[in-house]
Amino acid sequence: MKKIILIKLLLITVTLSAQELFYKSYDWDSNPVYTINADEKEKDIVLVKEKTVNEFSFEDEMFTEYYLIHKVYWLNSDEQIERYNKMYLPNFYEAKILENKARVITPTGEVINLDKSKINKATNEETGEDLLYYAFEGIVKGSFIESYYLVKKFPKYDGKRVFIQSAEFKRNVEFDVFAPKNLIFDFKSFNNSPEIIKDTLLKEKEHWNLVAKNVESLEREDSSPYHALRSYVVYKADKNLSNGVTGITSYKKTAKNIHKLYYEGFTKKEVKLLAKLLAEIKKTNTNEDVVMQIDTYIKTSIYSPKMYDEKLFDLENIITKKVANLRGLIKLYVALLRTAEIKHEIVLTSDRTEIVFDKEFEADCFTTNFLIYISSTKKYLSPSESSSRYGFPPTEYTDNYGLFIKEVKLGNFKSAIGKVKYIKSVATDKNEDKMTIDVFFDKDDISIANIKLFRSLGGYNGLPIQSFIHLIKDKDELIESFAKQLDENATINTKILENDNLESVGVKPLILKVDFDSEAFVNKAGENYLFSLGDLIGTQMEMYQDKKRQLPYYDDFKRIYYRTIKVALPEGYIISNLDDINIDNSFSKDGKKVFLFKSSYTLEGSMLTIQADEYYKENLIALEDFEAYRKVINSAADFNKITLVLKPKTTD
Repeated sequence: MKKIILIKLLLITVTLSAQELFYKSYDWDSNPVYTINADEKEKDIVLVKEKTVNEFSFEDEMFTEYYLIHKVYWLNSDEQIERYNKMYLPNFYEAKILENKARVITPTGEVINLDKSKINKATNEETGEDLLYYAFEGIVKGSFIESYYLVKKFPKYDGKRVFIQSAEFKRNVEFDVFAPKNLIFDFKSFNNSPEIIKDTLLKEKEHWNLVAKNVESLEREDSSPYHALRSYVVYKADKNLSNGVTGITSYKKTAKNIHKLYYEGFTKKEVKLLAKLLAEIKKTNTNEDVVMQIDTYIKTSIYSPKMYDEKLFDLENIITKKVANLRGLIKLYVALLRTAEIKHEIVLTSDRTEIVFDKEFEADCFTTNFLIYISSTKKYLSPSESSSRYGFPPTEYTDNYGLFIKEVKLGNFKSAIGKVKYIKSVATDKNEDKMTIDVFFDKDDISIANIKLFRSLGGYNGLPIQSFIHLIKDKDELIESFAKQLDENATINTKILENDNLESVGVKPLILKVDFDSEAFVNKAGENYLFSLGDLIGTQMEMYQDKKRQLPYYDDFKRIYYRTIKVALPEGYIISNLDDINIDNSFSKDGKKVFLFKSSYTLEGSMLTIQADEYYKENLIALEDFEAYRKVINSAADFNKITLVLKPKTTD
C-alpha cells in the first residue's frame, strides 16, 4: 500500500515558497484559567477544550503532515479520575513526536506540570505494540487535566475521519486543516456534525476550520454502531492547482491501483504453479463448487500472519510455502479464480458498525475491507476472515455499499473500472435454526423424561462451528454440549453429528441428534407435576430497559427459527393450562411481517404438539421500530418461562 501512496504523491508535485507553519505559533497558555459553567457542575466529566490541527507542508522535497492536538478535561468523579489518570502518547507509523506535555490544574489553581522523564511503557494486548504514557499526579475532584502534543508524520490525505462527538459533553471544539495554497481539500460532515468553513482571509495558504461551541455527548448502547453514529468529518485532498490534477483521491484511481496490484505481472512459472494447484483443488467443475473449493483450500491450508513482508505477497512463495499476508491471500484468490475462468470482482467496503460506506464522497476510509463478488452466483467471499465462507461474508460488511472493481479489456489492453453498489445481506431463509424435540415421560416416574433432540443449524447459525470443525478433536463433547445446555446432568444415550465436514460449510446445515434422559424438566407439586416446557428451547435473550433507547439496534444477521415439540402425555394426566402456550406477536412494515414470534398447540389424544416459530427479516433495526422488535424478542423469552401443569384426570 505504501507504493500506492507514493504513486499518489507523485501526482501532487507541490511547489511553494517558504511559509510559516501554524503549529510554530501555537501553544497552551502559560497561566491557565479554565472555568465550568453552572449547568455543567453536575456532570462527571466535561471536555472543556479540544483543538485538533492537521497541517500539510512540502519540506525538503518531502510531503509532510503535522498533527497537533490540545485537550482540556474537567474531572468530577473518582471513576473519571481513574479513567483519565494516564496520557498516552500517539503511536503513528514512521512518526516523530516534536512536542508533548501535560499538566494538572487543581481546583485551587495550582499547576502541576508532568515530568517528561517519567514516561511509562505498556503493551497493547490486541496488537502487541508498545505504548508510552505519562501518569498524572495530584488529580482531585474538580481538577482540570491538560495535554498537548505535536507529531510530524507520513501524510494521510486520501480520506481521514475526525470525530467531533464522543461519550463526554464537549465545548470549544475546533478542527483545522492547513495546506499549501495549490492543494485543495474536500470535506463532508456526518451525523449532524458542524460544517467545515473555508478561511477566505488567509492568503499565503489554504485553511479550513470547524468550530462547535457545544457538542452533546453520545452514550453507548448495546448492539448499536457507536462509532458509525458519532458526529464526524471526513476530509481528503481533491485538487492540485499547480498541475491541474483533479480527483487526487478518487475511486477511479483506487480501481486502477487495485488492478495493478492484483491482476498484473504474473510470470510463466506462476501461471504453471497456479494451474497445477487448481487441478489439485478442483473436485468438480461447476463454478459454485470450484469457488467453494478454492475458498476452503485457502482458509484451511494457507497460514496468514499479520505482518508486512514482500515474500508474503509473492505468488510462487505463497504456493510453495503456504504462507501469505492479507495482500497475498487476495492475490492468490484472484489468481486462482482467473485461472479457473470464473468472473469476479474485488469489492472494497467498510465495517458498517464502525463507519458506513458513503456512496457519494469518495474517500479511502470507506474502503478498508475486502470481499470478492462472484458474478455468476451473486455471492460473496471474504479473503481475510477465516471463520467466514463463500456465500456467507462477514455480516458487518453487508447491508452496506461498496466499491466493486471489475477488470475490463479493450483489445489487448486491460484495466479496471469501479462502481459503487449495494451489498445485500444473506436472506432470512438461508439462516434457519430448526429444532424438533420429542418428550416421553417414564411410566414409573413421571419426573424422569426421555428427550430426543434434533437440531439443524444453517447458514450463519452453524458457520462458527462448521468452519473449525476439522480442528475439533472431541466431537462427542460438542454434540453432548447441546443437551448439557438444557440439563448439565443429562444422561446421554445416543448422539449423532451430520455434515461435519468442510465440504458442507455454508452448503448443508450442521445436524445434531441427541437422545438423553433428564430430571431437570419435571417437578412434583402435591398430586400435580410441573413440566418446564419452555426450558426445552434453551435460555432466550431478554431485552428490558430502564430508560428509553436512543440509538438504532444492529443485529448480526436475518434469521428464522422453527421449533416443533411433541409431548406424549403420561397416562392418566391432563394439562390444565394449555392456553399459556399461545403467544402471537409480530410487527409489519410496508404490509409485510418483518418480526414474528408465534407459538400454538394441537392435542390429539395424548399427543401434544407445539409449534413455536420466530423470524427477523430485518437486522438493522431503526430506532422507531425498536420497541416492536423488543416485544417480539421478549416473546421468545416469555415462551421460555412456560410451565405446564400436569393434573390427574378426574372421573365424574
